[in-house]
Amino acid sequence: MDTPWARMRRALHRARTGVRKAGVDYFRGEGSDRLALTALLLGIPAIAGGTIAQPDWCSPSALVLPIVAGGLLLRPASLLALYAAAATALIVESAVLGPYTEEDASSRVTPGTILVVAAVGFFGLLIAQFRSRVGVPWRRGGTMLFDLRERIRVQSKLPGLPRGWHREMALRPAGGQSFSGDFVVAARTGGGRTLEVVLTDVSGKGMDAASRALLLSGAFGGLLGSLPPHGFLPAANGYLLRQDWDEGFATSIHLVLDLDSGDFELFSAGHLPALQLSAGTGKWEEKSADGPLLGVYDGAQFDPTKGTLRPGDVLMLFTDGLVETADRDISEGIDHLTGEADRYVGSGFHGAAWHLIETVAKDVNDDRALLLICRQ
Repeated sequence: MDTPWARMRRALHRARTGVRKAGVDYFRGEGSDRLALTALLLGIPAIAGGTIAQPDWCSPSALVLPIVAGGLLLRPASLLALYAAAATALIVESAVLGPYTEEDASSRVTPGTILVVAAVGFFGLLIAQFRSRVGVPWRRGGTMLFDLRERIRVQSKLPGLPRGWHREMALRPAGGQSFSGDFVVAARTGGGRTLEVVLTDVSGKGMDAASRALLLSGAFGGLLGSLPPHGFLPAANGYLLRQDWDEGFATSIHLVLDLDSGDFELFSAGHLPALQLSAGTGKWEEKSADGPLLGVYDGAQFDPTKGTLRPGDVLMLFTDGLVETADRDISEGIDHLTGEADRYVGSGFHGAAWHLIETVAKDVNDDRALLLICRQ
């Protein structure tokens, strides 16, 4: 039986496996560091020899090449050894080639050459110290970010719905980045009869908001379905309070939809209202629920609003980045959104989510998310 305790045990097992793998990768990294240092130390005398033998073809500033590679490959302690070797090579080159003149400055060790090598070395050391704090080799850093992005995308995918239902989601991060402070977690609960979706907007934007969103999306995904619907937002609020972040609040809206009857409940934590299109009247209605922001104070209560999706009805959830800008308030943005959404009534809203984000808020420098649930 898949109980919350069973899921917790599986999570702990994955964590232990990750720790063991991290330990193996660390010691592998030590061996890789020694190998890279050896290769770069051998390259420095080769460059120095080429400079001495053919100064017109091999400039003394070529020593920046192993220094750049060292900044990307080596630990800070190993990088200092490489810098010592490069400094020795400059001294030897200067002694052998003699003082420079204006005519042969490009083939001699000049103050400018020393300044360039030192500046590159300084920035290389900063990069190496950053990698050391993060604990991720540069070769795997990009792969890790790619994996994290794909995890968010997979976790944000909406589950399949039975015949007679259509769902779409679109998410666009601010500034064209790969990570967003808006995220969605969703699950089929109650034996598959109920669809639960949580759309969350983390405070801030950019990588700071995205890093918090990554942590929260994992936690919220574990909570969803493990608790009764009325207990989700209080538990999420308590989790956020325990993080004690300087900028730690978030807005969230939790949809609980009965896929047999079309009845739904909406719980809100300071989030914008949902919008429901009634097929009978052709009008959009705001569906607002009461509740404070997540992460503000303990003991918060979240009172739901209820409704029903009948055939032809549409429910739309979104974040404020879609409808709010510096020169447009939220009510104007909502009017613009519903006006554009009316264009897709005839098509059953197929392909509407991305088109609405592109049309309503294409150039907005904020995270934007839009979720559509249609009963056909």
